[in-house]
Amino acid sequence: MAAPLTFKPLPVDHKKELQKRLEAAPVEHGEALLVLWDLLQTAHDQGILDLLDGMVSAKDTIAITIAKYAKTPEGIASIRNLLATVKLLGQLDPEILDNLSAVLTTATQEHQAERQPPSLWQLFRRSTSADSRRGLSFMTLLLQGLGRSIK
Repeated sequence: MAAPLTFKPLPVDHKKELQKRLEAAPVEHGEALLVLWDLLQTAHDQGILDLLDGMVSAKDTIAITIAKYAKTPEGIASIRNLLATVKLLGQLDPEILDNLSAVLTTATQEHQAERQPPSLWQLFRRSTSADSRRGLSFMTLLLQGLGRSIK
């Protein structure tokens, strides 16, 4: 019958392994480390590090203040409103928001280009276009739903 082989793993010195990794880090990650140092310097120059230091130092005060506010009826309503807003934003199609942004930009530019306020006749003609009627229909549906919800 065969005799079992004795295997004894070599002891691993974790401190030496860590030291080797630290010595190799500037060579392997030199560019990333330089970017990190630049970011750290910019944060220091802008006072962000001082702000973070103050926040960490005052963490108990900040937490107590937030807890006091969160227990008030206004705080509870704010948290519920925030959650409802997040839910609402999650249901919106990003393409619609992108289109809305483009429409707002165009409308702002057209409004700024107007030298005088449009006459009532110009407003009436503008409101009778198919696009305006489509927008008015959407707005009246929103108003109808709002009125229904506040009964």
